[in-house]
Amino acid sequence: MGYRNLRSALVTLAGVTAITAPALAQSFPPQRVRIVVPFAAGGPADVIARIIVQRLPAHWGNQTIVENIPSGAGNVGTAAVAKAPADGHTVLVTTGSITINPSLLAKVNWDPVRDFAPISMLAASTHVVAVHPSLPAKNINELAELLRANPGKYSFASGGLGTTGQLSFELFKQTIGADVAHVPFGGAGPALASTLGGHTLILSAALPGVAANIEDGSLRGLALTSDKRSAVLPNVPTFVEAGYAGLECHFPVVMLAPAGTPASTVDLWHREIVRIFALPEVMEHVSKLGFEPIASSPDQLGTWIKTELPRWAKVIRDAKIARTE
Repeated sequence: MGYRNLRSALVTLAGVTAITAPALAQSFPPQRVRIVVPFAAGGPADVIARIIVQRLPAHWGNQTIVENIPSGAGNVGTAAVAKAPADGHTVLVTTGSITINPSLLAKVNWDPVRDFAPISMLAASTHVVAVHPSLPAKNINELAELLRANPGKYSFASGGLGTTGQLSFELFKQTIGADVAHVPFGGAGPALASTLGGHTLILSAALPGVAANIEDGSLRGLALTSDKRSAVLPNVPTFVEAGYAGLECHFPVVMLAPAGTPASTVDLWHREIVRIFALPEVMEHVSKLGFEPIASSPDQLGTWIKTELPRWAKVIRDAKIARTE
């Protein structure tokens, strides 16, 4: 499911929230609320979780905390929420890894469908394929021709094994039938540095981290994985525009609760999310981070998860990516 459809929930539900959320919120929470982020502080999921905490109802106050559990590629913190009491007092804010890790990691003791109740896709960012200016390809079709004509000659950089940066480019490789080696780095920063230095001429990364380099010409942006162009870089086309339908890939931040959480509590959380993400200052803040506010419905997030799971499982299998601990 493209996130263009998910965006409609923000507009549709914003007016309803203003009427019903205050009454629902009076009975919640009677105890401390934990928003678990299974990554280190400062990343996109953490930043967005803290935006939410700052704007929850006043009576939630200092009872609400963000708890970072940065271990096991997000696996440890995700498992902690899966096993938490299903009462709405512990929720998970994570990334698209929720649909990737089950196929990527050798040991995952949680299931994204069985063990979680979707609340909302909070925001999403596009990925971009960018190249060093020395590479002759001026657009994504020229890059495809170059790669097919030179099997094994070129490599691409990403922020790490199994990241959406790698997987989105693996999907492109599989679509065009090209042999391109992957060079994983320990984060988006080192991958960017390698491409800027002319060592790894092709980069696949989330747009926020490389937009400035494309804008100043130190990188050439070839194609976005979103379903529409970005306001940040309006001159960079999408894969769809270039004729590559089905290559949409987003970097989402999502919120889920443990499975079995009462529907009324999920609804309360969702209404708060819609209210918060409709605030002009939040929309501006999230946009400056390079994300688009979404605030999807629980059902829309659930459908997205079920769609993405087999998609990335196939990409990982076809790319022969070894399962890691």
